[in-house]
Amino acid sequence: MDWLQLAQERKEELIKELQQLIQIESVKDENNFSDIMPFGAGPKAALEFMLQKGVEQGMTTKNVDHMAGHIEMGQGEELVGVLCHVDVVPAGNVASWTYPPFEGQVADGKLFGRGAIDDKGPTMAAWLAMKLIHDAKIPLKKRVRMIIGTDEESGFQCVTRYFEKEEMPTIGFAPDADFPLINAEKGIAHLTFSSKEKRSSDEQLLSFYAGNRTNMVPDEATATLKYAEKSTNENFLKYLKENDVEGTFTKNDNGIIIVLKGKSAHAMEPEKGRNAAVYLAKFLQNVVTTNQSKSFVDFIVRVFDNDHYGTALDFQFEDAMSGPTTLNPGIVTFDERGSSIEVSMRYSVTYPFEEKITKVQALLQHEAFTLDVVSNSIPHYVSEEDELIQTLLQVYRKYSNDFSKPLSTGGGTYARVMKKGVAFGMLFPGEQDVAHQADEFVDIENLIKATAIYAEAIVNLATN
Repeated sequence: MDWLQLAQERKEELIKELQQLIQIESVKDENNFSDIMPFGAGPKAALEFMLQKGVEQGMTTKNVDHMAGHIEMGQGEELVGVLCHVDVVPAGNVASWTYPPFEGQVADGKLFGRGAIDDKGPTMAAWLAMKLIHDAKIPLKKRVRMIIGTDEESGFQCVTRYFEKEEMPTIGFAPDADFPLINAEKGIAHLTFSSKEKRSSDEQLLSFYAGNRTNMVPDEATATLKYAEKSTNENFLKYLKENDVEGTFTKNDNGIIIVLKGKSAHAMEPEKGRNAAVYLAKFLQNVVTTNQSKSFVDFIVRVFDNDHYGTALDFQFEDAMSGPTTLNPGIVTFDERGSSIEVSMRYSVTYPFEEKITKVQALLQHEAFTLDVVSNSIPHYVSEEDELIQTLLQVYRKYSNDFSKPLSTGGGTYARVMKKGVAFGMLFPGEQDVAHQADEFVDIENLIKATAIYAEAIVNLATN
């Protein structure tokens, strides 16, 4: 079968369905949820959209507690899983987007929108691949099941519930990362540094807020001061210029409000962003003088400024199979309740997690902050020699003529919840990774090529 030609012939269908999915603002709603929409109305609508597509194709579908679902085709005892997610991170500062984040506009061979590359574009490529196989009536020896989650970006509750009730695929892949494929995923821990005391009433810093998700580099930070030297405004404008960032300085009845805008990025690659919380804390080091205010900004700068590896607290570690451990301070808060810094830690496959955490907690005994582990997802690794890896590599190399070795990632994909699964595309080598950033996009020609790769890969996995 000429899968590439078949995918090319259905290009407009692929674009239209991806636009429809992007137009569903499937961001988790922390404030409005219920048993029938556990993560809010948007993720529920996106799941139902996909399941309806399966019904229209005459495939078997199932909705599991409105958290996840599947679309299945083929016959056989064994099950090939294709694990996708239709939830997305927030758009962030919409003013920083050239194209609206929830429209799916096409320009210069790219389709723009939140989720275009993470993970709605790859999901629709895999879905078209399944339709191509189904329409071609390819006889399969195994069942093929697209498993669709709606809480990948904030906790994996969806697939946790799914696999409590449904069978685990024999083998599978998640189209939610990079080609050629990723066989090593770092561990992901949610850490919280918390102040040991509530804010004193005479503190100069009244509040400091930055970030909404630990898995995103904060693109905006806001501080409210009770008072400041007259030269602070002038110094702030100078600081913005020196650091090539934007911000505002205003006074009102509540005090002095300073806003700094950075650049968002995925927490697995914090070096690609410009953390607004760190930049603002660094400026405030020369502004605040009261004890708790100074301790707060000094701690942020000491631990996170120009260092994504946690060297100041001895977090640093790397190995050959997965690279360095990184930390992203994604949610930063200082107010009357105290202060906290919520961190997404992406740690190497062989990282001595318990030993390192215990050591850091001991280091903090005489500091103003404590360290707690909120959650921890252990690393995931499949040997390069495994038949699954070799099958997927063979298909990818056929279509790309790229013989790169398998990769590692600090991102967490659904591959880690499978007994034997890997992340497989769909970002090609050399492509700009714009996941979680403003003007996120997917290259349309690469979307078509990925569809062909997924079609042949699914056939090879389900017929051998």
